[in-house]
Amino acid sequence: MSEFLFLYRGGQRASDAAESDKVMQKWVAWMEDLGSKGHLKDRGQPLDPAGKVVRGKQKVVTDGPFPESKDVVGGYTLVTARDLAQAAELSKGCPIFDTDGAVEVRPVMEM
Repeated sequence: MSEFLFLYRGGQRASDAAESDKVMQKWVAWMEDLGSKGHLKDRGQPLDPAGKVVRGKQKVVTDGPFPESKDVVGGYTLVTARDLAQAAELSKGCPIFDTDGAVEVRPVMEM
């Protein structure tokens, strides 16, 4: 089995507490399903939208990241899968798709 990183991008925020609870329940159920099937390596964490970007040889620090909202990375999860195709298939159960978000699936290179 290899490791893959799911990066969660975009998606709409819940409009109220009741909707937020329903969304969270979907995420918990999906994570529990991945775990029960032996694919969940690390649940990861949501990311705060604030941040800094350090760029270039001069190491210039700017506020950010400020990409379009659909491109903001909101969190991550580390999973194990047979290959990239299986990892992509596992990502299809993610609740972020219900709110028009995306999951970027990236293989973790072995060093």
